[in-house]
Amino acid sequence: MVSGNNHLTVHHIMIVLIYVFRTSTLECHQTQYQRDDNQCCSKCSIGTSVRKDCTKYGSTSCQLCMKDTYMNIPTGQKHCFPCTNCSTGSGLEVKRECTDISDTLCKPLDGFFCLDTFADSCRHAQKHKICQPGQYISQKGTPFNDTICLDCFNETFSPGNFTVCQPHKKCDSEDLVIYPGTISTNTKCGRKNYHLFTIIFVLWIFCVLIIVWRVCSPRSAVK
Repeated sequence: MVSGNNHLTVHHIMIVLIYVFRTSTLECHQTQYQRDDNQCCSKCSIGTSVRKDCTKYGSTSCQLCMKDTYMNIPTGQKHCFPCTNCSTGSGLEVKRECTDISDTLCKPLDGFFCLDTFADSCRHAQKHKICQPGQYISQKGTPFNDTICLDCFNETFSPGNFTVCQPHKKCDSEDLVIYPGTISTNTKCGRKNYHLFTIIFVLWIFCVLIIVWRVCSPRSAVK
């Protein structure tokens, strides 16, 4: 009796193993997808998703992708992919709008360059570097590369927006150097205290004219 039960148990196990093996090795055609019950159904075309799986009595029912979604491959999925948002917070703007069969393409904003590219679309961008005073722009930034800044040297200068460092101005003599040049500013030449002397002289002339006017005015004569 025990032997018979053991034989029956082994038989059941073999049936289960055969079923598992058959279901695990089920391969659908590339134009099909596998249902949850391991049956093969025809995929929906691009621009659509599965509304209802196929049955033994009918084929797969498909539905169009909703607004702001897309499907760019034949699919067995119930939902289309959401369209990518080109966020200004990520330094991006729209290069090509999303359609029902293709995702949005993004590009860097003006003054930004792409850090992460995927399938002709930028996924994250960064603002171009700003050259500091004492540096010049060796290479201007592009949508794909950052700005390259290099330092000035050998008696040259740049406020930060020059494409090449400029040589310092040469004054006719050391006595005429008001401010010596630095890596960010040019040499300033001129007579020292010239502007201060001019202001004082103009004020002095103005005061003299006022005194003369008061002395020579008719009111002063009457008094």
